[in-house]
Amino acid sequence: MRPALNPHPQYAFPTKLAFAVAGALLLGKTRSFRQDAIQWVKNINPPLDIRGAGNIPPSAPFMLTINHYSRPGFNAAWIAIAASAAVPVEIHWLTTSAWTFPGRRLARPSRRISEWVFRRLSVVYGFTPMPPMPPNPDEAQARAMAVRRALGYARFTPNPAIGLAPEGRDTPGGALCPPPPGVGRFAAWLLSHCQRVAPVGFYEEGGCLCLQFGEPYALELPPGLDREQIDRRASQVIMAAIARELPTRLRGDYG
Repeated sequence: MRPALNPHPQYAFPTKLAFAVAGALLLGKTRSFRQDAIQWVKNINPPLDIRGAGNIPPSAPFMLTINHYSRPGFNAAWIAIAASAAVPVEIHWLTTSAWTFPGRRLARPSRRISEWVFRRLSVVYGFTPMPPMPPNPDEAQARAMAVRRALGYARFTPNPAIGLAPEGRDTPGGALCPPPPGVGRFAAWLLSHCQRVAPVGFYEEGGCLCLQFGEPYALELPPGLDREQIDRRASQVIMAAIARELPTRLRGDYG
């Protein structure tokens, strides 16, 4: 009898690279996330399956938008790792500033530890950390500061390449859900400097990790929209473009 196929890819962080990154965290040294990501994806078994490779942006500026895939036991760090390894330019990722542990024991100290790790990672790799989703009213000031940092990066960096998972949180079954209010308008602001959107679908299928790249596009909004209308319209366009690169089972609200 044949052994049953593993339903999910096997992921591993190479020990030597893990120690190098840990040392950089402690010492505050900078590293190339793209170069590290290329080494990390070599440890995915079966190898990363890249689809729509002809749509991968060969150069910046652009904003890469990708779904926040999730399932029990899956580490969301692989979303940014896989995308950065596949794209030939360094991506500036907008990341969470902490993991949350709702309903779990030791949730508060666990969050504080994760905050330290993400703060140090932002130094090592030059990311912009943002308070976790869903939005907490107590973190409104921290979120506003993070938004200003991201907009400043887009404005003052020649040819920026920015990575964003608009949902920003896990969802039941890993299916797409609408981004929190404000994300669409935020993305529209960024795109005034990034110019085009590169939609990507991230999923596991047939025991493989898949990246499906869609054709880059310009976000075109009708004139005369107010802030809320811009937010809703931009979110709809961006999420629908990501949904087209996903299997039907993961399209969620955009199926």
